[in-house]
Amino acid sequence: MERQEGQMSMATAGYDDGTISCDDHGITIRRYYPWGSKTIPYASITGIETLPLTGANKVRRWRIWGSGDFVHWWNLDPHRPRKDTALVLHVGRRVRPTITPDDAAAVARIITEHGQGRWGRT
Repeated sequence: MERQEGQMSMATAGYDDGTISCDDHGITIRRYYPWGSKTIPYASITGIETLPLTGANKVRRWRIWGSGDFVHWWNLDPHRPRKDTALVLHVGRRVRPTITPDDAAAVARIITEHGQGRWGRT
């Protein structure tokens, strides 16, 4: 496919698994609130942490929605019990959005690429 004049070719855009989507401007977490989605601009993300849902954290994979510790806020994801990795987004507040995308490595890479120069991956 040929690239047309003026068309953007940003390889980091375009992730969408139905629950989490990333575009050129930020990340959208669907079913974050009971009434809808939360969009976080990349500029608001100060860091990202990978949280394995194994070992001592295995119980967290059963957190289908909400918070059990008043620090991590999990969007509604009924498929979370079958996933092994969560991403904790640091946004400068006590409560941190915690997500389980189908491809956690791809989402972490996209967020990290947009944050390079401002922060490092924690």
